[in-house]
Amino acid sequence: MDNLIDRHKSEKLYVQLFDILKKKIEDGDWPVTSQIPTEEEICRTYEVSKATVRLSVLELVRQGYLTRQQGKGTFVCKRIIPEGLMMSTSFRELMLEAGVNFSTKLLAKTVTMPIDDIDVKLGVPEDRHIIYIRRLRLLDNEPILLQESYIPHHLCPSLLHDDVEDNSLFDLFEKKYGMKITRIVDFIEIAHVTAAEGQVLGLPEGAVAMLLEQHFYAGDTQVMYMRSVKRPERFRFYIEMERK
Repeated sequence: MDNLIDRHKSEKLYVQLFDILKKKIEDGDWPVTSQIPTEEEICRTYEVSKATVRLSVLELVRQGYLTRQQGKGTFVCKRIIPEGLMMSTSFRELMLEAGVNFSTKLLAKTVTMPIDDIDVKLGVPEDRHIIYIRRLRLLDNEPILLQESYIPHHLCPSLLHDDVEDNSLFDLFEKKYGMKITRIVDFIEIAHVTAAEGQVLGLPEGAVAMLLEQHFYAGDTQVMYMRSVKRPERFRFYIEMERK
């Protein structure tokens, strides 16, 4: 058993485990497209807690080594890093083509406990309250985009009382709560809508849709995880990059 965790080191356990798992991927022990062991198996192998495993795996997902497939597991993916590329446009909450005016319908706004690995995706303890906001974007009363936002409650508890239907979360973060968004990590893929998502978007269960998962940071602090499901036939996600 290649248990390389050293509990006498000052380095945090999840950082050590991250390095171990990353090396397994880079050395080809876990080849591209292969499914990695379950959380429980990794816990037993390296004698660490589930929280430690989740933090390590999340960081590997963030850095493009792994991808999660809902209901299936976590898989090694081909990692492509564009050299010297930085975001040139100002950050926008809704990254769709310019010149389109959407209306917003608030479907839910509440405080809850994280479920379905939201604590991992948001980078918070599993016993930490979060603010959940569910909004539907429409064009001429036609549903286009279903957006779910998850925000650590302790960062802005009064957000529950703010107007998030007519106001951008970005504007509220920066102007009211003093949290300037400095980095966004985006993952875009094809997904199949659930029955609940399809009902809101007017699509049959299992229909193909575009999925955008975003991690928003103010400095080193993750302030929001957002999941957006978009009808595939209407408009495009828009990201502009330039070489610095």
